[in-house]
Amino acid sequence: MRFLDQPPRFLFFTGKGGVGKTSLACATAIRLAGLGRRVLLVSTDPASNVAQVFEQPIGNALTPIAAVPNLSALEIDPEAAAQAYRDRIVGPVRGVLPDDVVRGIEEQLSGACTTEIAAFDEFTGLLTDTRLTDGFDHVIFDTAPTGHTIRLLQLPGAWSGFLENNTEGASCLGPLSGLETQREQYAAAVSALADPARTRLVLVARAQASTLREVARTHAELAAIGLTRQFLVINGVLPEAEGATDDALAVAVLRREAAALVELPEALRELPTDHVPLMPFNLVGLPALAALLGSAAAQDDVPGAGASPAGRPALPKLASLVDDLAQDGHGLVMLMGKGGVGKTTLAAAIAVELAQRGFAVHLTTSDPAAHLAETLEGSLDNLTVSRIDPQAETERYRQHVLDTKGKDLDARGRAVLEEDLRSPCTEEIAVFQAFSRIIREAGRKFVVMDTAPTGHTLLLLDATGAYHREIARNMDKSGVQHFTTPMMQLQDPKQTKVILVTLAETTPVLEAANLQADLRRAGIEPWAWVINNSLAAAARTESKLLAQRATREWPQIAAVREQHAKRVALVPVQAAEPIGVARLLALAEGGTVAPAAAPSHP
Repeated sequence: MRFLDQPPRFLFFTGKGGVGKTSLACATAIRLAGLGRRVLLVSTDPASNVAQVFEQPIGNALTPIAAVPNLSALEIDPEAAAQAYRDRIVGPVRGVLPDDVVRGIEEQLSGACTTEIAAFDEFTGLLTDTRLTDGFDHVIFDTAPTGHTIRLLQLPGAWSGFLENNTEGASCLGPLSGLETQREQYAAAVSALADPARTRLVLVARAQASTLREVARTHAELAAIGLTRQFLVINGVLPEAEGATDDALAVAVLRREAAALVELPEALRELPTDHVPLMPFNLVGLPALAALLGSAAAQDDVPGAGASPAGRPALPKLASLVDDLAQDGHGLVMLMGKGGVGKTTLAAAIAVELAQRGFAVHLTTSDPAAHLAETLEGSLDNLTVSRIDPQAETERYRQHVLDTKGKDLDARGRAVLEEDLRSPCTEEIAVFQAFSRIIREAGRKFVVMDTAPTGHTLLLLDATGAYHREIARNMDKSGVQHFTTPMMQLQDPKQTKVILVTLAETTPVLEAANLQADLRRAGIEPWAWVINNSLAAAARTESKLLAQRATREWPQIAAVREQHAKRVALVPVQAAEPIGVARLLALAEGGTVAPAAAPSHP
């Protein structure tokens, strides 16, 4: 494996949920410890299952792994870190500032930015304080900080008094208000991340077009801030031998993966790349982890590798959700979820289903990696398609804020405002405002939105009154009794249906559950969940490996149905890339389409 060739002291594994970061980080730690290196494995993943993987308690303290000499582990709890971080910031101003200002600060600190920064705050010492890691040759991080977090930490900083004075605009600087005293330490940490002699970044992906587009964006985002020495690991690639039985599903999966690799984004082609084969077993326990980067013989020794599947789960298909949506005749349908779960495809499938039934539909996206025109592969009566350009909308929003809020500021005040507008959250807010212009159409037609604003963005907007509260205040002053803002429409289940998209895997399900909690804090109740790309929902397979993988999905499907979702649909893995109206309709109906001829590997 190239990413294991002469590894530096720090290794970071990063990627979207469910791609196998934790398994690869743990397997790497075992491999290096087996070579006699002293290794510390650190997880900052809110969905961390490192303790489960090694089958022993770990927690927020250096813990030797009993079964692996030379290996210790540490789990940083991001939620606990975020709560301690909030208490440190809010405590000194409670009782000093007005209650409504304190509540605004608490809301600003309730989102994903705070959790990311608090986790970074926790492990910064591991990068910069040699006393903490002096006894280790390698420190391996499961879940690196995102480019979003690092860009926040690089904002130049005149943050004093920002929260008290900024009552009319949403900002990401709230979570940063406690960092002023640690700026030098953070600068040293970012410097360590950018030094290839000290740090190696490993991008983890799957052989899926959407996931590879996501990781290409992560690569570009990290490279833009100086983290250029990156390796790519494409995890969970189905071995070609699985297609030898002429099993239709196995052949279809092989062809889809081959097509994704042929179309590998240009930005990733120059990276040192490894392919890790798909395993038939759960990656829990030392034998399974050792086998992940080991030999085929080691894989055969893993207990439980021969488990057989049980019955298929009986869950509604996507078209059944569309039946319920169609009863209203119009409305806003928003698809939310983490990158790589298939939101664009499902949004297109829902839009096509509604249009086929004679409804007027507007399908829109703000995803830079989305290719709606290619997904639809042509036009359809009753369906219009648009794309919001995040870069153009962000520039328009920045200029508007500078022309309005910034017009009477002195040079220092304007500089602080410009810093705020360089925050990554500015793009989210600008895109939300662009969405708001389209939302009005939902009163007379269906508007289907791919890549909706996150729960964190909605919390910021609602907490600061950038739009909703400001309009409500102005309307109240003018004596207007009845009005509707975009936030009110999103909170109204009769007008807006939010659909969360996930995969039948542990991390994507947990991430979707966290997003649901964020939305609920913003007063938005998700309407349904869709479990996408499911092997368990597909036709029975003669491939022993795929059958075992399908078995692993059922506990997650049960968790969604029983713990998280009020209504749920299950979409099977598709035999061919769902492009074009016929294939999108087949996807919605729960079927598959015969794959096209297999492309050659690059």
